Amino acid sequence: MPTELSIGELSARSGVAQSALRFYEREGLIAARRTGGNQRRYPGVTLRRVALVQAGKAAGIPLERIRAALDTLPEDRSPTKRDWERLSSSWRRELDERIATLEAIRGRLTTCIGCGCLSLKTCGLLNPGDVAAGLGPGARYLRRDEVKAGTR
Repeated sequence: MPTELSIGELSARSGVAQSALRFYEREGLIAARRTGGNQRRYPGVTLRRVALVQAGKAAGIPLERIRAALDTLPEDRSPTKRDWERLSSSWRRELDERIATLEAIRGRLTTCIGCGCLSLKTCGLLNPGDVAAGLGPGARYLRRDEVKAGTR
């Protein structure tokens, strides 16, 4: 692997558009040095950092959390399997919650209404007087852990 990559090479190798790479750089997710001709040169380890950004984005992790995770990695070497396990474990709870929400939506998608009880027929029983409104904004009865906790 070359010790440094141009933005075009990094884009081709990572499959990420050059505009996205420039955005990642502005956001502090990756870093480049500038040549005398003001061209970007990325260390080879940037390929792994871009892969971590892409994985985090695919999982729905906000960029600020991805940046914070990347800030814990050394800049002079590729992230190891152990590094990835540590980073991804910090995202596991959030991913598990998102998966549970998506499964609840998938299972009852055609009957969804505003409170999130997902039942047009029994909404009056599950959410009398719109008590869900007191629980905060959004579809409060949507997530399974809220249902299991007896909040509806």
